Amino acid sequence: MPTLKEQFWDPIAGFGVTFRTMFKKVVTEQYPFDKKPTAPRFHGRHQLNRWPDGLEKCIGCELCAWACPADAIYVEGASNSDADGERYSPGERYGRVYQINYLRCILCGLCIEACPTRALTMTNEYELADNNRADLIYEKSDLLAPLLPGMEQPPHAMLLGDDEGDYYRGSFGSRQQSGDTHDRHESEG
Repeated sequence: MPTLKEQFWDPIAGFGVTFRTMFKKVVTEQYPFDKKPTAPRFHGRHQLNRWPDGLEKCIGCELCAWACPADAIYVEGASNSDADGERYSPGERYGRVYQINYLRCILCGLCIEACPTRALTMTNEYELADNNRADLIYEKSDLLAPLLPGMEQPPHAMLLGDDEGDYYRGSFGSRQQSGDTHDRHESEG
């Protein structure tokens, strides 16, 4: 048989939380019409970055897939072919197939830390919901950064350096400027 305290005081104490919050000001988020900015280092949707000439930074090493605790990343590497003009990255390999399954991804950022070329980064985009499971498996075309002015759609030859070392050392800036100077002197002479 319940005690007097259990019969009368416990229900009143339980509703005490309800009564205390009934008269507080209601805070309503106006999402999706009023979106709040995210923190600068927010872990959102992934992005595959490009070099300034448009070549992909991903070398198909699959380290991001190995680092992923949720097994959400699938990478299939392939070799670049200079003979056929099929160069997608400055290295000898590139990521031919790149998929991230956002049904599994926990947005932890371990894949970002594992990437040796800083090809994979995370954006501030957080609206990843969809009504179809198949649309939450992002392909390489969905993840690649857009081409900016001055970039060329791969495949093409290395435009910023003679070898991949120029790209990875970042020495393509001085080469590009000296090449521009050389071109100006040729056009003047």
